Amino acid sequence: MAKKPVLVVMAAGMGSRYGGLKQIDPVGSQGEAILDFSIYDAHQAGFDTVVIIIKEAIREDFMQTVGKRLEKAPVEIRYAYQELDNLPEGYTVPQGRTKPWGTSHAVLCAAEAIDGAPFAVINADDYYGKSAFRVIYEYLSACTDPNGYCMVGYELSKTVTENGSVARGVCLADENGFLTEITERTRIEKYPGGIHFTEDGETWTELAPDTTVSMNLWGFMPGFLEEIKTRFSAFLDKALVENPLKGEYFLPLPIAQLLHEKKATVKILTSPDRWFGVTYAADKPVVVEALKVMTQEGKYPDGLWK
Repeated sequence: MAKKPVLVVMAAGMGSRYGGLKQIDPVGSQGEAILDFSIYDAHQAGFDTVVIIIKEAIREDFMQTVGKRLEKAPVEIRYAYQELDNLPEGYTVPQGRTKPWGTSHAVLCAAEAIDGAPFAVINADDYYGKSAFRVIYEYLSACTDPNGYCMVGYELSKTVTENGSVARGVCLADENGFLTEITERTRIEKYPGGIHFTEDGETWTELAPDTTVSMNLWGFMPGFLEEIKTRFSAFLDKALVENPLKGEYFLPLPIAQLLHEKKATVKILTSPDRWFGVTYAADKPVVVEALKVMTQEGKYPDGLWK
């Protein structure tokens, strides 16, 4: 019998643009962080095992806040640790590097805790909405193709902030709703006339407001872990030469490679929900207010883990 899907929460990033541990910053009425709301929604959708990826440096702070609260949650919580020196044999951390190796590396660090189950991946500091967890859980539960992956796509206009630039995976799909191409754009900004992105800080390219983007809500079959493991060394060979201090192994990279090699398919699932997140400290009041309204409307109890 196939294992039930597991939820993987990436919470190891330190939030350089935000300025602090945004993974544990309270946004709910009883001190809950965004990831509390995600885990609550995921459990309602059917997930009953959650793997949270943190790093050793924040373990104590995390366990005293989020970890303590989640002891009351009706799900099994497992922890995995993303550390800079968790590298294939023969590789070492470049001198001066403090930045984590990126989202693919984070997932790789959680392989043991995922334990051969299909899994969904989310960011700890993004609010995805209830329908997103529902559609991805249903897809992963029903999927019989070992190379059949999925993602929840959002309209770009629902995922940008007034407070600066954001990074998003810009997606192209075929007529059947399968992903054909994904490109990580690390500097997308709103401006009075619309939304645009830049690669060099000087030339800007327009993006349509209804462009489908990835918010790192992916669904994978267990074999994906082997794929990212075997491709990690090739990534390092390139990154250690070209960008040793900041090169990141983003999830879109191996996914794009697998699509190009026709070794996997990625179904784009859609969510009508609006994204909320704390890329910047100035984003927090917006998230707090949105969750307060949703609680008043009865979408959440006042205190998630009572």
